[in-house]
Amino acid sequence: MDIHDITAALDAADGETAMLAVLDQAARALGFDYCAYGMRSPLPLSNPRVIMGSTYPSAWQQRYAEQHYMAVDPTVAHALRSTMPLIWSEPLFEQARPFWEEARSHGLQVGWAQSSYDAQGNVGMMTLARGGEALTEQELRAKTLQLSWLTHATHTAMARIAASRPRPYSVNPVELTAREAEMLRWTADGKTSGEIAQITAISERTVNFHLNNAVEKLGAANKTAAAVKAAMLRLL
Repeated sequence: MDIHDITAALDAADGETAMLAVLDQAARALGFDYCAYGMRSPLPLSNPRVIMGSTYPSAWQQRYAEQHYMAVDPTVAHALRSTMPLIWSEPLFEQARPFWEEARSHGLQVGWAQSSYDAQGNVGMMTLARGGEALTEQELRAKTLQLSWLTHATHTAMARIAASRPRPYSVNPVELTAREAEMLRWTADGKTSGEIAQITAISERTVNFHLNNAVEKLGAANKTAAAVKAAMLRLL
């Protein structure tokens, strides 16, 4: 499959299964046996929704879930702090040896991963894996651009699919006024309404008016929760 075929197929994918099938084809064309994609939504903060799909051996998928390996998987930790590509290595898994040994026993010995973020605050990570032959510098030079492009194209497809699913919280589009966003930014920095009034040279009553409007628009319990939600949704 070339880029145009993959793009068209991802655009046509109507669910995680269809999307994963396209990714699997692309992964095999790039010399990998397995693929996985996971995406975490920004809200709710207490229990963010995670969507995952992979072509890993079913026994490994079951083991990964049963042992809650996501909590110790260093590739997941990397995805939450960087969008730089990551190659599996012995040093990477040094603090998670049992996890690494089990993964290898299921034929997952060589891997490449990269994360991506979007304007809605979703974090996604694509992983391609295989057994046996290590990734060489020559192979990486030849494939890195394709791998990075596939990461972002897959994320776009997954985010579109996820947006079509019901969620346990309101996802109605929110549009904050410039003043509402400004008040929330100061609130996020720990300023009281009185302090914000002094900083912005408006009355405290006006500050609270804008904050109350923002709280209502965001469906938040209070101004602090509104500031956090707005920040997670990248409205600030």
